[in-house]
Amino acid sequence: MSGPNPPFDVLVAEATSVPIVGWDFSWLEGRATEQRPSWGYAGMLVSRLGRASSVLDIQTGGGEVFSQVLDAAGPPALVAATESWPPNVAVARQKLAPVGGTVAEVADEADLPFEDATFQLVVSRHPTTVVWPEIARVLRPGGTYLSQQVGAGTNRELTDFMMGSQPVSGQRSPERARAKAGSVGLEVIDLRAETLEVRFFDVGAVIYFLRLVLWTVPDFSIERYRDRLRAMHDHIAEKGSFVSHSERFLIEARKP
Repeated sequence: MSGPNPPFDVLVAEATSVPIVGWDFSWLEGRATEQRPSWGYAGMLVSRLGRASSVLDIQTGGGEVFSQVLDAAGPPALVAATESWPPNVAVARQKLAPVGGTVAEVADEADLPFEDATFQLVVSRHPTTVVWPEIARVLRPGGTYLSQQVGAGTNRELTDFMMGSQPVSGQRSPERARAKAGSVGLEVIDLRAETLEVRFFDVGAVIYFLRLVLWTVPDFSIERYRDRLRAMHDHIAEKGSFVSHSERFLIEARKP
């Protein structure tokens, strides 16, 4: 956004009135920026789809990224996805229908509703949980799992600003993912991690982000965090932006 930010109450009202549909960050264009990992997840997925006859996208959100990749690569014969949040399920079904894709409504920690050895390629971008035994089960022998995941302590500066200093769990570390993959018989063939800058240019962008990415501040509401949001507004007015950092890692594992 150019020029001085609008008043605090105007930004709050604007950000709370925007509907949250799918996994869509387009409203943040010009209001926030985030560096992208150097490995280029979408491009990697396009190249692997060219060699796959079947693909499953776990926790697809609204199917935004998955549908774009399918358009670029051309869909394989079997296209399926899962998603847990009903509003996202509806959006994803609409997006994937043109390529013959099906979307199953499945809780994030539940078993997958597919037969053993169904998919040559299983993918997942930013899953909230990873049920490794189920991934291994639905993969065909020789098939691969490709996933870009959120690392431990992602956006901790934003979380700490809103909630005070919070402990960082090691549950989302790349090495833990490697161990989990190995425990179900998958061979990790690629593992990379990066720290990436996230920058917010107005408090409305912060509010929209916290409404969409719920685990950043799990009990977030305008009423509960109004004082911290006003402090954020003042910080951005003084500094020009609020800077945080996301943690991302890529894991690719093959089933023997």
